[in-house]
Amino acid sequence: MSRFRLYAVRVFTTDWQRALAFYRDTVGFPLEFSNDDMGWAQFKLGPAYIGLERCNPEDPEAAELVGRFVGTSIEVDDIHGEYARMRDAGVDFTSPPTEQPWGGVLAHFRDPDGNVLTLLASAP
Repeated sequence: MSRFRLYAVRVFTTDWQRALAFYRDTVGFPLEFSNDDMGWAQFKLGPAYIGLERCNPEDPEAAELVGRFVGTSIEVDDIHGEYARMRDAGVDFTSPPTEQPWGGVLAHFRDPDGNVLTLLASAP
């Protein structure tokens, strides 16, 4: 086993309750831990987490952390089914699932803060 393991990818928000509801209820990520006082939630995705972290909108650093391409690919078994379910629930996708030259399929979506995450179906 590697001595390095991914624990969490942090996604930042300035509207804590809206983002928490989006990831938990709209996207359907399994919530493992949430603390409103801390402004931290963990969604278990395989062996790692998506960590939702609240930023103070008055903090200048928030402008750099919130509303960006996160660079996280979330593998799903049925990308077309997840895309349709999430789109029907109101998730904003930048495009439908698109086959990539390397054989996989990607679909990018935005959360309410403008953060962009990626659904991935690996190449067969």
